[in-house]
Amino acid sequence: MSDKATLEINGNKHEFPIVVGTENEVAIDIKTLRSATGGVTTLDAGYKNTGSCESEITFLDGEKGILRYRGYSIEELAEKADFLEVSYLLIFGELPTAEQLDKFHSDIKKNSVVDDDIRKIVDSFPKFAHPMGVLSSLTSALTAFNPSSVNVDSEADMYNAIVKILGKFPVLVAWTMRKKQGLPLDYGDNSLDYGENILKMMFKQPNQDYHQNKIILNALNKLLILHADHEQNCSTSTVRIVGSSHAGLFASLSAGISALWGPLHGGANQAVLEMLEAIKQDGGDTKKYMAKAKDKTDPFRLMGFGHRVYKNFDPRAKIIKKAADEVLGDLGVKDPILEIAKGLEQEALNDPYFVERKLYPNVDFYSGIIYRAMGIPTDMFTVMFALGRLPGWIAQWREMRLRKEPIGRPRQLYIGKTERSFVFIDKR
Repeated sequence: MSDKATLEINGNKHEFPIVVGTENEVAIDIKTLRSATGGVTTLDAGYKNTGSCESEITFLDGEKGILRYRGYSIEELAEKADFLEVSYLLIFGELPTAEQLDKFHSDIKKNSVVDDDIRKIVDSFPKFAHPMGVLSSLTSALTAFNPSSVNVDSEADMYNAIVKILGKFPVLVAWTMRKKQGLPLDYGDNSLDYGENILKMMFKQPNQDYHQNKIILNALNKLLILHADHEQNCSTSTVRIVGSSHAGLFASLSAGISALWGPLHGGANQAVLEMLEAIKQDGGDTKKYMAKAKDKTDPFRLMGFGHRVYKNFDPRAKIIKKAADEVLGDLGVKDPILEIAKGLEQEALNDPYFVERKLYPNVDFYSGIIYRAMGIPTDMFTVMFALGRLPGWIAQWREMRLRKEPIGRPRQLYIGKTERSFVFIDKR
């Protein structure tokens, strides 16, 4: 392969370097395009063919169904690692030693107390407020209680900011859910592991003890790991571009939460359950809705099947399907919504139309089923996604700042009116 790409415009040839990644991905470096060509830019709506950065964090091959964090396969991490180990790996580049992990967890616990004035902000929201809006607002509000900016040239400052948000964010997640349910807000229990504490903060009833369920805890650990990072998706790109203005970590994360809220991104697992509810209301006939999904003239869209990036299968879905079966089996949940989900799954796995097009259930399909079985409200699903994605956002923000990347400033192709003269109102 040549080490340069040639672009010809109006008879003039321009050469641009070819860059090859460690997994042999090939990119054309066009940072000098405008200056070399006298103002020519590229047009790539949605940035589907444009690399916004170089990154060492996550490798994703959608055609082959590969997802790796810092070189480790998602299958191995989900099977063998704890969420905090994966968080440390994503943020700092290597799996922690036992001593590093103990310190990391201890420092997170020390920073888990949220200023009591934040409770007043929680109280100001009506119960019907969407949890993602509440979470984004609370995350942004943390900036007011931690006004000093992070000195990115100081390793200690960066570390302190990271353990602070990892400590406080689960509290905000739990408060967001408990506010909606009218339950007292819980500060957690530092004697518990990270995942155990999350479950207790979310589900403990004020008049009874909370008992951990190992199968649910294992499923939550896997869900958080599977959602921890996914390369340059919408919310991650948002965190990086907001951070490129040298906005603080909390402000950048708040922006990422808002981006994740959309139904085409993090809201997809909520959309799955809403679809299942609609099918139930219409009688629960899965065959009818599979036929509608295959009918190109029908506006119905089957949520939770296929993936924009994965063209073969979603490797995360294979892992979480097993966890979903374990959770449903252990809890003995009898839920018509979940029965409909199982029916759709079996239809899709055996229908030639879906098999040929590789429209398999994705991670959003199974994660929604697990969260439903655990008793998490549907509109909290995306909040749980944000909880898992937090270390990935932190890692991406940290990498972007340490690499001293320039402020994000995409170009455009103007297609509006050409120059014209102003007309006074009485002449219009």
